[in-house]
Amino acid sequence: QVQLVESGGGSVQAGGSLRLSCAASRYTISGYWMGWFRQAPGKEREGVAAIASDGSSNYYTNSVKGRFTISRDNAKNTLYLQMNSLKPEDTAMYYCAATRGIYSANALHHFMYNYWGQGTQVTVSS
Repeated sequence: QVQLVESGGGSVQAGGSLRLSCAASRYTISGYWMGWFRQAPGKEREGVAAIASDGSSNYYTNSVKGRFTISRDNAKNTLYLQMNSLKPEDTAMYYCAATRGIYSANALHHFMYNYWGQGTQVTVSS
């Protein structure tokens, strides 16, 4: 299994930027699809972005397209989410996740992922 630890969350004003990181340990992430998910109070967990194991394919939920960028540095065993033009609607706990096997059509579905970080809070004020 892989252990994941998120960092980089915080409180920002609308229009600001944050870069989330997810550091993996125990196993290298090169063979894993990885994703970012978020959950706001009272709402279901939402897939934000995902990236194929080789970095060849990225997936985004419509609400973040053009604003968020997912990337990975396999050499550092780290996943990133660059978040620009943040909106209050982006406020949530953000989780990174990893999975070895995946059906790509479901890359943003949380049930596809086996390993999860503890989450990092992102709060965007208006």
